[in-house]
Amino acid sequence: MIVPPTEIRRGLFENLTMNQIDRLFEIVTTYEKHGWKLRSVLMTAETSAAGADRDMTRIAATPIEASTIDAIWFSRASHDKREAWELRLVADTPYALFETFAADEPAELCADMRLEMEERMREHVEKLTGELSLIKSEIPDASAS
Repeated sequence: MIVPPTEIRRGLFENLTMNQIDRLFEIVTTYEKHGWKLRSVLMTAETSAAGADRDMTRIAATPIEASTIDAIWFSRASHDKREAWELRLVADTPYALFETFAADEPAELCADMRLEMEERMREHVEKLTGELSLIKSEIPDASAS
């Protein structure tokens, strides 16, 4: 059986329906299992609204910041007395930005670098969203048939 390209493209979006809160909890569980410490959560208004009726005690002690993306900050000790920080996108496809900081690096410099990482993540999401919109626009509307 030959699968038409439109069906292949439509399959790209099937997993996008998983609840972002469920996806977030799944990612947190995986990272914590590997020794990462949850530091903060960046959450869109849509995801925040979706979590309003959910038990959020899993991340209740974690700062949640309003954002244009859903992403999670983690950290853990690294080699040579450094600290590793990772910003993980809350999405089906794993995507993260990683940086290590020396113990004696100024806190302001570390904070600036993390803000820079957040901006790079936003740019990635914008690019990805644009590509997905283009693909979606090429898929014929099944309801029009």
